[in-house]
Amino acid sequence: MRKIDAKKKIGILTSGGDAPGMNAAIRAVVRTAMYHDLQVFGVLRGYEGLIAADFHEMTAKDVSDIIHRGGTILRTARSEEMRTDEGLDRAAQVCNVLALDGLVVIGGDGSLKGASKLARRGVNVFGIPATIDLDLCCSEYTIGFDTAVNTGMDAVNKIRDTSSSHERCSVIEVMGRNCGQIALWCGMTGGAEEIMIPEFKEVDLDAVVRQIMENRGKGKRHNLILVAEGIGDSYQLSLDIERITGIETRSTILGHLQRGGIPTAVDRMHASMMGYKAVELFVSGAQNRVVVMKNGKYDDLDIFEALEEKKPYNHELYDIIKILSI
Repeated sequence: MRKIDAKKKIGILTSGGDAPGMNAAIRAVVRTAMYHDLQVFGVLRGYEGLIAADFHEMTAKDVSDIIHRGGTILRTARSEEMRTDEGLDRAAQVCNVLALDGLVVIGGDGSLKGASKLARRGVNVFGIPATIDLDLCCSEYTIGFDTAVNTGMDAVNKIRDTSSSHERCSVIEVMGRNCGQIALWCGMTGGAEEIMIPEFKEVDLDAVVRQIMENRGKGKRHNLILVAEGIGDSYQLSLDIERITGIETRSTILGHLQRGGIPTAVDRMHASMMGYKAVELFVSGAQNRVVVMKNGKYDDLDIFEALEEKKPYNHELYDIIKILSI
């Protein structure tokens, strides 16, 4: 690693939905910046705080004992004002007044899109993908996903015990408004019989009922159905299943339980490495990059090109889940 001579300033913010591991990324950014003798300004409440110029200078001490904490010490918010030209102009103006040489944005698709719009207004941005949904096409991994899946899997294991005891069907709703990766992974690792995700476009209730009845005919005394939140009303689905099959059916919505909690070693590792690499990119003189994982290795992409990438849904994981549920 090489140190830079000139004293420079970078800002850091977390935006959108929080994800376990964000604090590990903040810690890595601040301490790597300290190593390079950079000034670091933490922006509170994401883009809302940037527009309001709500910031403070950070030191290594500010990020002591946070690597294991969920959530984000910088707090976060969703900013409607950042969707307007006036809000974007204001945010860019604040960066200019602060004389920031770079801005590190930790968040998901919406956060990185906001960063790209700031880049077009002259702000040098560095994105770190953090979203439990694993729905960013530009990166194979996003911070928070592993913790969310492990939280979901633990809940599935507990629900399986009571479902088996009562010979019930259990409908378990996990997070994922537009992407079914959490449901697929929880379904695979939890041994679910059926998965319902937004990528399927519509719910085939008849197919679900047939699966349940076939399983009962094979001697299975309980069924687990994993549903992504983007599918819709899990409670109504459980009522429909019970009405048609006569099998007692219960629904459980995990909700924001999956956003919190102690980040796993996997999330801490990726967050720490991505935070470090974001600052190293800045030090190298790079402009407007996103730290990503490609082919199992850390890489970086031009932020405009990264957001244009499209990742088609791969049906293979669902097909394997169905084979293993026989």
